[in-house]
Amino acid sequence: MITTTKGLMDEAFLEKRTGVVNNDNEYTTWVEYWLDGELVHRSAHVTLKRNLMSESIIGGFGGEHTSNGDLV
Repeated sequence: MITTTKGLMDEAFLEKRTGVVNNDNEYTTWVEYWLDGELVHRSAHVTLKRNLMSESIIGGFGGEHTSNGDLV
């Protein structure tokens, strides 16, 4: 039994579709259940491969330094 937008349903009555995204930043998998062309359930799992938030915050500080060390 799967919880859907139409209540609990037997998986046997639904079309199951899966997907994956795998790149340098993330590994994401998802499962969707469809009934007569309508998406009725989706669940996803995302694993970040590196801490993107910290990298973007750190990259936003400071600026560029000249060859003599001055900040521009």
